[in-house]
Amino acid sequence: MISRKQYGQVENADAARVEPVSGRAGWNAFFNFARQVYASDPCWVEPLRLERKRQWSARNPWFEHAEAQPFLLRRGGRVVGTISAQVDQLQPAENGRKIGYFGQLEGFNRAADFEQLLSAAGAWLTERGCDEMRGPYDLSINQSCGLLVDGRDRPPMVMMGHAPDWYAEHLERAGMRPVMDLLAYLLPPDFEPPPAMRRLVERAAGRICFRRLDFSRYEEEVDLMRTLFNDAWSDNWGFVALTESEFRATGRELRQIIRPGYTCIAEVDGKPAGFLVALPNINELIHDLDGRLMPLGWAKLLWRLKRRRATTARAPLMGVRREFQRGPLGAAISFGMIDRVRHALSADGIRTVELSWILETNRGMNNLIEAMGGQLYKRYRMYQRRLTA
Repeated sequence: MISRKQYGQVENADAARVEPVSGRAGWNAFFNFARQVYASDPCWVEPLRLERKRQWSARNPWFEHAEAQPFLLRRGGRVVGTISAQVDQLQPAENGRKIGYFGQLEGFNRAADFEQLLSAAGAWLTERGCDEMRGPYDLSINQSCGLLVDGRDRPPMVMMGHAPDWYAEHLERAGMRPVMDLLAYLLPPDFEPPPAMRRLVERAAGRICFRRLDFSRYEEEVDLMRTLFNDAWSDNWGFVALTESEFRATGRELRQIIRPGYTCIAEVDGKPAGFLVALPNINELIHDLDGRLMPLGWAKLLWRLKRRRATTARAPLMGVRREFQRGPLGAAISFGMIDRVRHALSADGIRTVELSWILETNRGMNNLIEAMGGQLYKRYRMYQRRLTA
């Protein structure tokens, strides 16, 4: 049950106050508010309401190990901001300090509103023993995360975020400090492979083989990808392992849009060593639906998926086992998977692929993408603030 505790100070009838979201009207206000912020932004693509409701549903397997609270900021009865606070029990402590999250932050260009929203999220996290607040997460690092700080002139790809230019300024004024940048690259699938990359794959040809995802064994393949993902990403900054139920839920959701040719499993000496999954950019097909699939949105989306294919795509899932990452074999696996998938993307009419997100500290992958002609075009930033001394 959501408490009605007030997290903002009320000095007069026109003062802003923060309140937990509750009831149908509260949830509708929470889901609808972003439309006001982005009303004049031609690049914003409203997420599907169905997906946002599913994200906050108690049936979301993420809530098996996490807790979250959304908030509204009201002034004079009008909603002027939103934020969420989250605690994930699988998030390891760092230097003995417990990390809590904030996310789903939206607001008008008013610094005091951001300070009040972040203070409310911080207070909720402090009540749950958190020493640091990090974000934005939507709701976790394994979903959309990071604040867009560069590249606002193009619409976001599927499962990526967007933000006005004043958000970063107000976050930093409120005491949030940058801790990590997440990078997004654009790469045409018909790029000319660097000769050095081809030689790497040719040298390892006797050890590496590549195949598509076997949809006749889809659940087994999803379990394999989870194992590869958790191994490949385990040393990364901020990593939290995906549970079996979380990855299977993601697999069920993505099965409707995954195409066999957009997938690749790499094996080294017969052992699974890496995987890559690209997705058609659904944002390209839903930009005019205003987040709604009813009453006609479903029909439009289904027709577009079959008849008007996207011309852009995103590769959100990619990983190479840790034992192969540092060395030429890891580079050969990565390039080989990209090389296999790019031909199917190009044949399907895809003209541009986003490779994201990649940690700014992952120089090996960043260098590989840049060597293939990838262009850095968006930058997302993670912030953090101390809650306790």
